[in-house]
Amino acid sequence: MALDEFKAAVYEGRLTDAISNVQQRPLESFNSHTLSIAITGESGSGKSSLINAMRGLCAGDEGAAETGMLDTMREPMVYPDPILPGVTLWDLPGVGTFYFPLDTYCERLNLSQYEFFIIVGSQRFRSDHARLVREIQRMGKRFYFVRSKADVDLDASRRQRSSSYNQERILQQIREDCRRGVAAEGVGHPQVFVVSNREPNCYDFPLLRQTLQTELPSLKRHAFLLSLPAVASRIVNQKKADLKGEIWKTALFLCLLAAIPVPGIAFLCTFFGFRKHLFQHYSSFGVDDRSLSALAHQVGEPVRELTAVMTSLGTTPMMALKLLLDSVGAAMMVAEYSWKRLPVFGAMVSGGVALVTTYFMLRKCLASVADDTQRVLSKALEAERENTV
Repeated sequence: MALDEFKAAVYEGRLTDAISNVQQRPLESFNSHTLSIAITGESGSGKSSLINAMRGLCAGDEGAAETGMLDTMREPMVYPDPILPGVTLWDLPGVGTFYFPLDTYCERLNLSQYEFFIIVGSQRFRSDHARLVREIQRMGKRFYFVRSKADVDLDASRRQRSSSYNQERILQQIREDCRRGVAAEGVGHPQVFVVSNREPNCYDFPLLRQTLQTELPSLKRHAFLLSLPAVASRIVNQKKADLKGEIWKTALFLCLLAAIPVPGIAFLCTFFGFRKHLFQHYSSFGVDDRSLSALAHQVGEPVRELTAVMTSLGTTPMMALKLLLDSVGAAMMVAEYSWKRLPVFGAMVSGGVALVTTYFMLRKCLASVADDTQRVLSKALEAERENTV
């Protein structure tokens, strides 16, 4: 029902109401939404073992993810989380292998289809991890960084420095190394967990499960917000298609006015007709100045942040005048010259020019405003997502 209200508000150009509809929903209302979590990282880092540990399974158990020294996975594998409702865990092939080199990894696996990420690393924070962090941030999505195989590191440290061995100090050093690496990519408060998949009751593993469970409603809300631009795009395109049928009527009316044998009437009719409908489109889609100010206030953004993504013709008469002068000025001169010699032919030329020019300019105007609406709404939804991080 809430999604239907969002769609109706977008179609009617009430973008502020569309955002308000999402803002007013309690977190519990997002529990019915699913959350696809992608487990990614370098080959051999323990991605599959982490999934098994999160599901309470061991390697070899029925339904467990396949583990091994060699990464033979070619396709992502999906596993339901038996504890967290509506959560699916996707075991992705390792990054940086022969089959999935770093440069093409994100594109080949289409990371945009996943809503949340857990990056797994078995060594210090590396360039592969940084690349994944940048890509996830570019998509506006969230992630945890999990440093696996803590037991191996602790055993090695115990053997090398038995006299000065301090488990908590070593774990904290590992956490800080990972946090510095993640923070260097522009992440404000990185979520880092040091775990051992062999010992799911030790180190940060219980904290990882608890954090994921606690944040699940907000993560589902974030995923829901990420899905809305695609929903809005379909609604805006539907409205654009519906309005196209009105363009011919407007163009035909201006054609009849332009056929009046009065010098300059064709140009003036085209100009004022275009200007009127330009304003109407901005108002109808909810991206006129007043609506943009209200929307900016709704999401706590300066209005210039919303107008910066708009690339359409603009709403000022001078812009419309310039465009008309460039596109039909010469044709109007021919038409008015013809009036002096062949009045009937001149009227036909004037009307024809007005018809074709108005039709194509209004279509271009409609498409531009519709595209702007999608960009503005995406920007507003992005601001709303950032407000809840």
